[in-house]
Amino acid sequence: MFLDIDGKDPSRIAFNDDAGIEVSYGDLAGYCGELKELGLPRAVAFCLCENNSGCASAVIGCQEAGIVPVLFGSRADRNILRELGEVYTPAYFIVPDHMVEQFEGEQVFSKYGYTFLRTENEPYPINDKLSLLLTTSGSTGSPKCVRYKYGNLDSNARNAAKAFGFTEDDIGMCDLPIQYTMGLNVILSHIAVGGRAYLTMYNLMSPDFYRVLKEERCTNFCGVPFSYECMMRLRFFNMDLPDLRILAQGGGKLTEKRFIELGEYAKRTGKRFCATFGTTETSARMAYLPPECALERVGSIGKAIPGGTLFLIDDEGKALPEGEAEGELAYRGPGVTMGYAYTKEDLLLDDVFNGEYRTGDLARRDADGFYYITGRRSRFLKLFGTRVSMDHCEGVIKDEFHTDCACSGTDKCMEIYVTGDVKPEDVVSYIAGRTGITRGAFRAYNIEEIPRSDSGKVRYKELSPR
Repeated sequence: MFLDIDGKDPSRIAFNDDAGIEVSYGDLAGYCGELKELGLPRAVAFCLCENNSGCASAVIGCQEAGIVPVLFGSRADRNILRELGEVYTPAYFIVPDHMVEQFEGEQVFSKYGYTFLRTENEPYPINDKLSLLLTTSGSTGSPKCVRYKYGNLDSNARNAAKAFGFTEDDIGMCDLPIQYTMGLNVILSHIAVGGRAYLTMYNLMSPDFYRVLKEERCTNFCGVPFSYECMMRLRFFNMDLPDLRILAQGGGKLTEKRFIELGEYAKRTGKRFCATFGTTETSARMAYLPPECALERVGSIGKAIPGGTLFLIDDEGKALPEGEAEGELAYRGPGVTMGYAYTKEDLLLDDVFNGEYRTGDLARRDADGFYYITGRRSRFLKLFGTRVSMDHCEGVIKDEFHTDCACSGTDKCMEIYVTGDVKPEDVVSYIAGRTGITRGAFRAYNIEEIPRSDSGKVRYKELSPR
């Protein structure tokens, strides 16, 4: 059974949630068995995700039943769902019980607050290896999906658990959305070792989030950079959380200042700060910085997680020799997915990545083999003949002005968006001085809020002046 669920202590809790629904390993094995026994035709399902026990059970159950879910947030725009439904013609919808009336279809299975609905769409041929589809970052409304194969999720969960040193006594706080590759990995990496995941819908700015974090005696938390920005506003470092021993980070690059703050907090309190790096295409995790290196290797993503290999390639796609080097980051390992899908016909395609993925991230490797992300190939502008990283500019502006920030633009002008009481003219003066480029190459705007996805990533296409 998936992640050896039926081999775990059946009395132990696999996950629980804000509604008080607890699912033991015995319950979860039974759920998978019930769903499989229905003999539902193998087909694509649209799953509207909420962070609760019902959704987690459904996604895991699909791995056993041969159903291939496409994961969306439950608040996904219905027009977008309709458009994607015309592309992938799902045979099932998997939805929270309170949304059943919004969708047409015959109820074929229901448990823990989630229901499987059979639509009028007929199943069609899909590759036997295909296990899951996730939309890529920033592709909301686009049919582009990452094709996972059987073995991706479980191998990455086991290797991530090994990197973190999880045991059956660990309890992970999961507020990252299940439809986000890292949120799913938080759940599965605890399942891999017989531990427990607490699934919450509480917002990081809500006192209830921290109440539950303490009451459930969670031992670890994984956040994206925006998560830690929110936590710092609430003076997280002053909270009494005696059971919390691991703070993990992924989903983007922390500013140098925040990285140091987290490393120093962990050292001061006897906790562990673990920076990680991964992509949807590599099943969430592919690099990990050991906690003892946090303050010695500020900003590093570390080295490959167990079972994988990181390397750098040049502009021609050739691997660079070991030792200090800079190039595009690439990864080889069992978590590498099959490739992309744009149409339902693509779901018949075989594995085109073949266990190796080029990330599109530019990175530096030091003499000791530690990696540092320096930017994205597509996140550079050439302003007045000078190549400038928008990611780097965002980081230094955040540190200097203590504000949220996002940069976009063209080779003619970089557009900088900041929040709060920061004056745009001060931002332009600062970044012009920092880069040595004329002020005319920059425009800054003060906006109410930086548009972000459920996982905290900036929606650059939605940036616009007030």
